[in-house]
Amino acid sequence: MNMPTLWSPSSQLHGSSSDSVPSPRQKSVGSAQMALSPCSSTSLSCDDRNSQDTSEWDSLSVSTNEDSDFEDSSRRKVKKRVEKRPPRAAPVVKHRKKRSRVVPSGNGKNESVPPTNDLFDAVKAAKCDMQSLVDEWLENYKQDENAGFLELINFFIRSCGCKSTVTAEMFKMMSNSEIIQHLTEQFNEDSGDYPLMAPGSSWKKFQGSFYSQVRAFRHTSTLAAMKLMTSLVRVALQLNLHKDNNQRQYEAERNKGPERRAPERLESLLEKLKEFQENQEEIEGMMNAIFRGVFVHRYRDILPEIRAICIEEIGCWMQSYSSSFLNDSYLKYIGWTLHDKHKDVRLKCVKALEGLYSNQELSTRMELFTNRFKDRMVSMVMDRECEVAVEAIKLLTLILKNMEGVLTSADCEKIYSIVYISNRAMASSAGEFVYWKIFYPECEAKSVGSSERRRSPQAQRTFICLLLSFFMESEHHNHAAYLVDSLWDCAASYLKDWESLTSLLLQKDQNLGDMQERMLIEILVSSARQAAEGHPPVGRITGKKGLTAKERKLQAYDKVKLAEHLIPVLPQLLAKFSADAENVAPLLRLLSYFDLSIYCTQRLEKHLELLLQQLQEVVVKHVEPEVLEAAARGLYLLCKPEFTFFSRVDFARSQLVDLLTDRFQQELDDLMQSSFPDEDEVYSLTATLKRLSAFYNAHDLTRWEISEPCSRLIQKAVDTGEVPHQVILPALSLVYFSILWTVTHISESTSHRQLMSLKKRMVAFCELCQSCLSDVDPEIQEQAFVLLSDLLLIFSPQMVVGGRDFLRPLVFFPEATLQSELASFLMDHVFLQPGELGNGQSQEDHVQIELLHQRRRLLAGFCKLLLYGVLELDAASDVFKHYNKFYEDYGDIIKETLTRARQIDRCQCSRILLLSLKQLYTELMQEHGPQGLTELPAFIEMRDLARRFALSFGPQQLHNRDLVVMLHKEGIKFSLSELPPAGSSSEPPSLAFLELLSEFSPRLVHQDKQLLLSYLEKCLQRVSKAPSHPWRPVTTYYHSLSPVENTAEASPQGPPYSKKRRVEGPCRPQGKEPSSQEESLQLSSSPPTPTLTSTALKRRQSLRPVGKRQKGRPGPGPEMISSQQLSGTQRLKMSSAQSLQIHCDPSGSGLGKQLTRLSLMEEDEEEELGLLDGSCEEWQGGDKLLHSPSSSSERGLDLLDTTELNMEDF
Repeated sequence: MNMPTLWSPSSQLHGSSSDSVPSPRQKSVGSAQMALSPCSSTSLSCDDRNSQDTSEWDSLSVSTNEDSDFEDSSRRKVKKRVEKRPPRAAPVVKHRKKRSRVVPSGNGKNESVPPTNDLFDAVKAAKCDMQSLVDEWLENYKQDENAGFLELINFFIRSCGCKSTVTAEMFKMMSNSEIIQHLTEQFNEDSGDYPLMAPGSSWKKFQGSFYSQVRAFRHTSTLAAMKLMTSLVRVALQLNLHKDNNQRQYEAERNKGPERRAPERLESLLEKLKEFQENQEEIEGMMNAIFRGVFVHRYRDILPEIRAICIEEIGCWMQSYSSSFLNDSYLKYIGWTLHDKHKDVRLKCVKALEGLYSNQELSTRMELFTNRFKDRMVSMVMDRECEVAVEAIKLLTLILKNMEGVLTSADCEKIYSIVYISNRAMASSAGEFVYWKIFYPECEAKSVGSSERRRSPQAQRTFICLLLSFFMESEHHNHAAYLVDSLWDCAASYLKDWESLTSLLLQKDQNLGDMQERMLIEILVSSARQAAEGHPPVGRITGKKGLTAKERKLQAYDKVKLAEHLIPVLPQLLAKFSADAENVAPLLRLLSYFDLSIYCTQRLEKHLELLLQQLQEVVVKHVEPEVLEAAARGLYLLCKPEFTFFSRVDFARSQLVDLLTDRFQQELDDLMQSSFPDEDEVYSLTATLKRLSAFYNAHDLTRWEISEPCSRLIQKAVDTGEVPHQVILPALSLVYFSILWTVTHISESTSHRQLMSLKKRMVAFCELCQSCLSDVDPEIQEQAFVLLSDLLLIFSPQMVVGGRDFLRPLVFFPEATLQSELASFLMDHVFLQPGELGNGQSQEDHVQIELLHQRRRLLAGFCKLLLYGVLELDAASDVFKHYNKFYEDYGDIIKETLTRARQIDRCQCSRILLLSLKQLYTELMQEHGPQGLTELPAFIEMRDLARRFALSFGPQQLHNRDLVVMLHKEGIKFSLSELPPAGSSSEPPSLAFLELLSEFSPRLVHQDKQLLLSYLEKCLQRVSKAPSHPWRPVTTYYHSLSPVENTAEASPQGPPYSKKRRVEGPCRPQGKEPSSQEESLQLSSSPPTPTLTSTALKRRQSLRPVGKRQKGRPGPGPEMISSQQLSGTQRLKMSSAQSLQIHCDPSGSGLGKQLTRLSLMEEDEEEELGLLDGSCEEWQGGDKLLHSPSSSSERGLDLLDTTELNMEDF
């Protein structure tokens, strides 16, 4: 039979070879034999093949029925075709055949086993040319088609990771489904070779499930079939080219005149044309068979990897052989798969379409597909997977460029807003789309030529006008930096044309409105920042670790160009826009973005003088904080001593400060002498104080001595209340900055007298701020709280950390009254109910967000005081008790505080959590009384809070064992702290607290639950009279600690029992296991493995080192000494004398012996209760040997490390 050649030119070079010369495959396998572990071949389901010994390429054709799964009907058709063909001559033997060896089978018959599959080893070794391996296999196939085809099948089987083998007898006698079933049964071996899914050189291990086996077969066979199809497509394309060339030659020869026509050549060309036609039909038949037999079934496979392979390959077929595959019959598969639920499949679809739409000729043939699936492609720009969304935007950009008029305005508007999102990749892709949609057509039309388009002034002006128009219509006027960053990759040359931007701003007749001027200034500043800093604005992360050498070189070049242009222009811009605060502030920020040394190197000092004059005028004119901060920052940048012009700038700064301080002294004297100052005097003094405060923040103004007058002003405000609050706010900041600048001048040579003088000033200022906390003006209160928080943190004990012991005299601890006032302020200004927030929805959204940020800053300041030891850690209960109620606003801050507090002191943190619940319960009981508390919504919120606290302990039961037990004991004591009157059967007032405590019960190990049950019973015996029916809180708590069975029989309350007999139950039979972990009353010295940690059973280690065993005495076996199974009532009656099931410890040491001794003691009720208290503490002490909170490893924990909790729900 003639097999279609794969048009491999190298195949003709291997006409003959000597047996003494090793083949490439033998060389590769030989060199890698030591490195590769041998593994036997597996079998793959061959879908279509001859039922006899022949195996033809025509066997790939299958039924056109899409539901066909490569069954025998196709083989019968192939058989008939083979019989009609003449037998081919026996091939000349060029290589020694590989002989199958015969091995005896289990049924007494001999079975032929194919030779070792060297093809897989050679491909795996990858030490020879792949084309040589293919050519060698083709030669072997020509010599023996059956052996060659069987070798190829076993190559695919082995690639699946199966160790079974398809023998010649199996191939001949068994059907496809039988072979697959046989391989599936054999796949449960220790097989790990699944190269498509194995990471690196190590193979994954399958668990033996049927799905995993079929997955390997489907995945490997699908990839092989798709790659084979891709190769056939390339062959068909090459064949089509040869056919077209032959057709042209035939037409040219036939059109010649009779005297010039060569009949022999014409006949030869016609025969070649027919041969090409036959070969093309045969190739197309094989492609059709693979497509209908494999692709149609596997493109909707359950595995996303298989679906992705199919979509990726069909995209390649459409691009390379568009004449056959680029039609709606094939495009529909990509369109349908655009809705796939897996991101990788959707990504392959979009990338496949990108390859098609990038070709304008191909895109014109996809109009019907585009109209059908355009809405889906547009909607994918908001895909939940950012990678898919990025590619979808790029796809629409290609459609925009190559298919005019397809995207409507509504489609484009969905992409416009993406330029402002935080994801940089999506924003950059959207920026490119905006550039090609809005800017490119107009700028191209205004350009003089294609090479000069970017340098054309008219094109630049057009770009700026279009950018302003787009910016204004977007209604995101505060996000110019994000718009510039989005357009930076595609329009950086336009955005870095600072000359055009500034000339348009300085032009008198530019016809720009105030809003357009403001936006243009924002674009100018954002462009300068992007060029100088080289990274996106805050909130956008590129994922790049740093700039490359080329990018750093470009960044330095841009900073120089920016400085060279803006140094002469900036004074002019400030002069023009000096009256507008919104324009002046961003212009002053430009000083941060260019190289200031150019003032020296290029002799531009005259422009520096103009800049200093304009800066002084701006400070005198404006009182807005953002303008003053920008001016102070700019002057600070110019006042660096390394600049040669430092003396000039320092002199200008001194002149400005002298002017301000003189004005301040005069205005302050007028205010202090006047009992009723007018508005002008108050405004003038306030403006001067604001200017001085802004400059004191960036510059050391200590030598002007303005702190003392401000302190007197604040003292007068506290004493008399006659000073306006507008004046107090900047005065507080001035004194605060004065103290900080004094701290910066302290060194080891500073005298003790100077240190005590500074501390005295600081304490006096703290007292003034404490008095301001009770001021009627909320702004003054917040300002005083912020300054107090910062100062107390600076002068806290951490001040001496790092070898700064000379600062120890400055350490300051606030008094209890100040701590109390800080906590009260927090309750009044941070944890506000919805009705206490003021205007509510009448305020604009941005105002509410700003107020929320302010409250978050206040809370963060208070929490820092707790964590750094300034305030007592117990004060954290005022914060923790609001964790659940204000979770949306402050949940992250409170969670971080709780985590770090636990790292500081685990035991105290647990007590604080309990204290928070106690405080909430007490407040609720005082408000509503002790009756019916559990039905109130506030109590339900408290239960949710207790549940969240319990989750904060994480799943490490052993690590937190002592803490949870301590929390339960303290909670039980609190619930029974107030007893009902004598002779009364009413429940104690705080008994409902047990329901809150039950939320922590899942964090207990089983042994602790039993001990706590006994402890609860002893505590309940102090109640003089038992009720007629069980109290609900006690029942709820009892159920949280007790096993699930027989709880109805057990009464958690009952008459006090005098003494209990010691009961020793028989040992549990060796083969009998408890029905569940909850049903057994086991109490082991080594706690059981916590559930939900691992499905694998590991060797349990003892809690303490066990001493040497006695000679001749066997060690502990699997048998365990257990207590007798008792009913619920019996367990309660014998709770003080339970037999504890423990692991045998021949040495007599360990925790189990302590618990056993405890359980065997007989004492009266008072002694038993005290003993239980002591036993728990003794038991906790033994556990602390394992988990000591003061261990060196725990003290060294980083406060930022939150992995200790390890709970997503918390």
